[in-house]
Amino acid sequence: MDIAAFPSTPYALMRRLPHVSVADAIARTRGALAAEGFGVLTEIDMKTTLKAKLGVDVREYMVLGACNPPLAFQALSEEPGVGLLLPCNVVVSADDAGGSIVAAVDPLALFAVVARPEIEVLALEVRARLDRAINAV
Repeated sequence: MDIAAFPSTPYALMRRLPHVSVADAIARTRGALAAEGFGVLTEIDMKTTLKAKLGVDVREYMVLGACNPPLAFQALSEEPGVGLLLPCNVVVSADDAGGSIVAAVDPLALFAVVARPEIEVLALEVRARLDRAINAV
């Protein structure tokens, strides 16, 4: 049993990378995120975790928790509860054709639950930076 390839969704910014290995896509994603001011705070290797915890073999699937400290600080200053929505997750996974998929949560969709204009402005900035990073991979 395997997890499905990452689907197109209305809550994600996504790019398919044919003929790019997951390892290369992760390295490129880290570089593209750094160029937009994001650090990777967390890294969850779902393939290794699910094998260890459940004994199942699944495709490569890495979750990177990305954070832009100045924007995170600004958001937390406006709305302390926004920490529940941080960091912004970026997924790098194998596709069915031997390439990779890079996807990031769309901050507009994620932060819509806050329903505050100040946070929406920040979400637009984060979205623009994540979109540039995904397209630069």
